[in-house]
Amino acid sequence: MFALKMYSMILRSYIELLKMRLSSSVVFSAIAGYLLAISEKNPHDPIVLSKLIIGGFFIVGASNGLNQVFEIDVDSLMERTKNRPLPKKKITLTSAILFSFLLAALGLICLFSINLYSGFFSLISLLIYVLGYTPMKTNSPLAGFIGAIPGAMPFMLGWVALQGSFGLEPGVFFAIQFVWQFPHFWSIAWIRFEDYKKANINLLPSKNKDNKSAFQIVFYTFCLIPLSLSPLILPYIYPETLLRLSYIGGSVVFLMSGWYFLKTLKFLKTQTESEAKKIMIFSVIYLPTIQAIYIIDKYYYTFIN
Repeated sequence: MFALKMYSMILRSYIELLKMRLSSSVVFSAIAGYLLAISEKNPHDPIVLSKLIIGGFFIVGASNGLNQVFEIDVDSLMERTKNRPLPKKKITLTSAILFSFLLAALGLICLFSINLYSGFFSLISLLIYVLGYTPMKTNSPLAGFIGAIPGAMPFMLGWVALQGSFGLEPGVFFAIQFVWQFPHFWSIAWIRFEDYKKANINLLPSKNKDNKSAFQIVFYTFCLIPLSLSPLILPYIYPETLLRLSYIGGSVVFLMSGWYFLKTLKFLKTQTESEAKKIMIFSVIYLPTIQAIYIIDKYYYTFIN
């Protein structure tokens, strides 16, 4: 009975290392990109989708695991992270490294077996996140920009997995998710400012909770409006595109993006933690909702036509 309980605790620790909520949201983005890529020329392929989900989950899990390996000392200093498996010594550092490398290898095998683009972008994402973003967090606010590169990959990865090529559409997906990350992560950095300071982490663009950082949150949220509406505009520029959005879908996206922007304007005025928290929560809702609108719009109009 004791042994069973001990193994259960160890298993939970490895699951914690994966950051399941983050991993699940990343995989959802990849699935969204895949569903939007389906066409007569490239129909649904359950094998590709399965490899994308499994491979994507393993790569994100490996990235999260190696991130915690490198940040074991940093995590032990902050309230938010001090109870993670490695600072609490629930699992050994060696075990975490081996587990993460195993996940990375399995993930890359899955994704390279789909096509070269899927494997290449996944490998680049893993390397930038672990070797670029992670060590930069304690050195420069530019870490946020570096971290946004792998963070923007999943949405476009779903598209290239099925289409087998890179083009304008996955570029649009990358841009949307790239820009989305700044108000999201800066609002978190605003809320966790004092906690981050303990570990010498400062991700706010001006390094302080001031007008400059608050304005950057507003600016990038504003940039999301035209980017999120790009599937509506794109067919007028590139008629052959598979990425389309109806006027009804575009109206919903515009209203949601506008509401998000208004929330950031209120934050710019007050600059309180409570308003920053509202931005953070809304950002978590915003991205998957926009992706869901694109998918519903695509299949509804495909069905009625």
